[in-house]
Amino acid sequence: MNLDYNEEQVMLREQIQKFCESEYDFYKREDIVKSSDDFDTAVWQLFADQGWLSMPFSEESGGLGFGAIELAILFEEFGKALVIEPYLSTVVLSGTMLDKSNYANKNDLISKICTGEMHISFAYAEVNKTYDYSSVNTTLDSSNILNGTKTLVLNGSNAKKLIVSCLKDSQLVLVILDSDMNGVSMNSFSTVDGQSCSEISFENVKLSDDDIIASGTEANKLIKDSINLATLCVSAEAVGLMEACYFKTLEYTKGREQFGQPISNFQVLQHRMVDMFIESELAKSLLIKAMLEINIKSEDMYKHVSALKSYVGKSGKTSAKEAVQLHGGMGVSEELMIGHYLKKMISIDALFGNSDFHLRRIT
Repeated sequence: MNLDYNEEQVMLREQIQKFCESEYDFYKREDIVKSSDDFDTAVWQLFADQGWLSMPFSEESGGLGFGAIELAILFEEFGKALVIEPYLSTVVLSGTMLDKSNYANKNDLISKICTGEMHISFAYAEVNKTYDYSSVNTTLDSSNILNGTKTLVLNGSNAKKLIVSCLKDSQLVLVILDSDMNGVSMNSFSTVDGQSCSEISFENVKLSDDDIIASGTEANKLIKDSINLATLCVSAEAVGLMEACYFKTLEYTKGREQFGQPISNFQVLQHRMVDMFIESELAKSLLIKAMLEINIKSEDMYKHVSALKSYVGKSGKTSAKEAVQLHGGMGVSEELMIGHYLKKMISIDALFGNSDFHLRRIT
């Protein structure tokens, strides 16, 4: 089996690397994190101009028709640069769900996503529901009145539209609505890694049949596949983080001197960095397997994504902790990327099910 990336995929990686090096350094990221919008509109427009916002959508919907492999490449490079833009919420979760649905107005919405004009967020998580996203308390009654509360809605504060999972006649339903409708209230906050999240409440929000995207088996399938793809993406991001932790730590230990020599010469530190390298390479192998399984729509793709997520959840945090410790006091400072890598790894482990949750799914 040929596991090499094709020419187009190599070019995509080089394009993203060049962008991150020239347009998205650590100081640029910090300015974005501290801004009121939680993302940079100019950077988002660059994403649109590069065609990145169109990548996973079918050609029939106006997209480029790329798959899991290209998304994994994108997120791996995003992880290395700690890109904070809301690609996951708008494009991967909401956009691909719309693309795979039979919703009548989906092409118009996807077009607005591709041009950078619109953000859409998927409101699926609820308090005390663990990671079972098909189990919800939010309801849509027979008159299409929506009531309930969703938590941890990624990029909710910037979303013009919300996709919401709810129950109607004991059946799972996906609806779409404007975020500024009467009865919609939002409380936004920042997570440990600088992302914007919201808790959104719906009180007697009046919808129509035209606002229903899918119901029953179709809704379950759309949620399952979108979250599975999103889990692959954040896991690829973790792989990029692990590689960056290793190389930045190696570079630092070569320049940091103690007892008249670089600390990279000390054997005990060499062993720890070798462990970081091995963990990174094993994670890459699991990523390749998972993205290939999704690309061919294998029946085992969920299992392989869970294996990857479980591994990076545990090993990613270990690698980031080692990097922080080997950097000493500087590792926990706000002025160095290493500490932010650890925060991001903690966030990734908690998103879409932690390491223990995914381990239980495959055992």
